[in-house]
Formats: sequence, structure tokens, C-alpha cells
Amino acid sequence: MGFCFCFMRKFQNESTKFVYSFSEQIIMPNPKTLILSSRKIQQRIDRIAYQIYENNYHEKEIIIAGIAKNGFLLAKRISKKLTEISPIKMKLAEIIVNKKKPLSEKVKVTLPEKEFKGKVVIVVDDVLESGRTMIYGIDPFLKYSVKRLITVVLVDRDHHSYPVKADFVGISLATTMQEHILVELQGGKNDAVYLT
Repeated sequence: MGFCFCFMRKFQNESTKFVYSFSEQIIMPNPKTLILSSRKIQQRIDRIAYQIYENNYHEKEIIIAGIAKNGFLLAKRISKKLTEISPIKMKLAEIIVNKKKPLSEKVKVTLPEKEFKGKVVIVVDDVLESGRTMIYGIDPFLKYSVKRLITVVLVDRDHHSYPVKADFVGISLATTMQEHILVELQGGKNDAVYLT
């Protein structure tokens, strides 16, 4: 919500008393502080891809599952970079979670269960805040015998309310609870991470 500034004009009546009346109202938008530019986002993605490769170079195939929506977009970019730098076969999956009411519906993964049994699974999201979304995002994989589970986020806010952490992080930010992280992944130069 933006700040509201009210300007008053002063009028003088016949008895020389001053009367104040509101004349106009201007709504000032919340300022956005740029945290990561498009170039810096790609640098973080590249670094994360190399970290994943270094820790899984012996694997023939890994599953990269992104939490919809931004997490899945990041997962696709990480997968693309991994394909460029390694011989590991990638399989992409999207995790669909109701972020506001995660218990209201079943978490869905757009990949058959047999595909991730015995495999390294990498769960990707854009921001790790309380950790609730990540907890529910990894839950489907905990029910099956995956070889290893790795978590990745672009931004870690360090406000975790749940016992979850990210194994690979693009950037860690010390923010207040009143501040918000806005991740825009539109492709190209329009990508950005803002603090609002």
C-alpha cells in the first residue's frame, strides 16, 4: 500500500478565523529497490547449475522440479544451463501447490512417481520465506524412495518458520517482516528481483 499525502488549503472567513479544507490527495507508490538485475539473476542461475553439477557429476539422470510458477521457470533455466555444461540427462517437472491454503488440495507433480524413484530430485523455488511452500513442495517426494533430495532457491529471506533450508541459494537477504521480495521472470532484460 502506498503512502498518502494530503495537502490543505487555508481560507480566511469574515471573522478572520482560519478554516482548513482538504484540496487534493496524491497517492505515492511504494518504492522498489532493485536487488538483482537480469544479468545478475543469470549469473546466480549459472552458479547454481555448476554447484548442482559438481555435487552430482556421477549421476546419469536427475529430476529438476520447480514449484509453480516462478520456481518452475527457474527450474527450466537451471536445466538448460546444466544441459550446456554437463552430460547428465535432465527431466523437468512442475510442482503445483496451493500456496495460500496448501492443505485444501493435494500437491501435484507433473511427472509419474516411477520417474523419480531412486533418482536425485532437485526442488526449485524463487523465494524461501517461512519455508511452508517448500515443505509442501517436497512432501510428494518424501513418500517415495528418491536417492537424494536437494533444495534450491533464488532468494533466501532467513525468516523460516518451518525446519527447512535451501542447499543452493542465489542470494541471502536480511529483511524485515514488513518488507517483501518481488521476483519478475518475464524473460530477457525484464527479469529482476526487487525489495518493496
